[in-house]
Amino acid sequence: MTSRDRENNTLNFEKSEERGSVEETFYPWNLTVERFAEDGLPREVTKWFHNPERKEIGEDEIKWESYMGVDWGTASFKYEEYFGFDPVKRVHFSIPFTRFGETIENAKDWERMKERSDRELARYCTEKAMEEKYGPLRAGHEKGDFSIRLNISGFFWIPRDLFGIENHLYAFYDYPEVLHDICEYCLQIYSTTLIKIIDILQPDVVYISEDLSGKNGPMISGEAFDEFVGHYYRKLIPLMKAHGAGNIFVDTDGDFAQIIPNFIAAGVEGFLPMDVNAGMDIVKVRQDFPRLKFIGGYNKLCIAEGKEAIEREFARILPVIRSGGYIPGADHQVAPSTSLENYRYYIECLREAMKHAGEDIIKE
Repeated sequence: MTSRDRENNTLNFEKSEERGSVEETFYPWNLTVERFAEDGLPREVTKWFHNPERKEIGEDEIKWESYMGVDWGTASFKYEEYFGFDPVKRVHFSIPFTRFGETIENAKDWERMKERSDRELARYCTEKAMEEKYGPLRAGHEKGDFSIRLNISGFFWIPRDLFGIENHLYAFYDYPEVLHDICEYCLQIYSTTLIKIIDILQPDVVYISEDLSGKNGPMISGEAFDEFVGHYYRKLIPLMKAHGAGNIFVDTDGDFAQIIPNFIAAGVEGFLPMDVNAGMDIVKVRQDFPRLKFIGGYNKLCIAEGKEAIEREFARILPVIRSGGYIPGADHQVAPSTSLENYRYYIECLREAMKHAGEDIIKE
């Protein structure tokens, strides 16, 4: 069984040979890597986070990587390979204006930014450039040597970055037409450029970054979600699936439990990282939504606390592991307070726990 098959079986409620996928939720935090280096993590692993062995690159190459990130995932791949995780290639696509580092205040600002974004898109995100960036992953992916996880920004995340957090929330009332125009523009780019990337990659997981919730719940109502986010999911997700995208996940921190039905109605199939310390209990959520899929959901703080806490947390989530559709991992990046010894023990326990993946799967 290939690594790619194993991941798809695990997420799609199938029982894999020997075990389910052993993966981490996110690329590691640099501060954590530095802590691990102090504890003895070899230089051949840590160097990729500080001075990867690659040639000096010019402005064009920087733009290509900013918009069509493939090299971005190299350090994580090397790190996870060293620790014995199943191989995952992490890539992203970013609409150019999301990389400008600029904010807007009104419709005129947005029109100017949109025009500049169109010019950047035409120059850097050509079919030739997409093939050169993503195409080299095709052969290894088709052989099953690794799975591919493609990240894009969503219809809440992007306007929030453009307006700033507080102004974005006011914009739902003050500038709803601008919000819709931003989302329509993003949908257009995703429906054309992103789809060509999906044709090249056939990613096993597409995860949409949103971060629309905090510890006290979602930042918007279910009705606002349906109008300003879900409406665009309902157009984009079926298109991505038709072009070969695998599981469609949403990445949001916080407690979003009350709008899970809205996400599901819009076509979302799963979530990561399932923030335990914000109240997201995957055991309860799985009971409420038996076919919802998860990546993450393991309390990262337990890894720092030592072996007993690590074992106790695996015991808590074991029912979800046994029921399938779940790749356990830290519920965000592992904290720098974690020792290398404890992290190694966490991985050892993770491998053991995933021998039970899918044992209790109930077919529909």
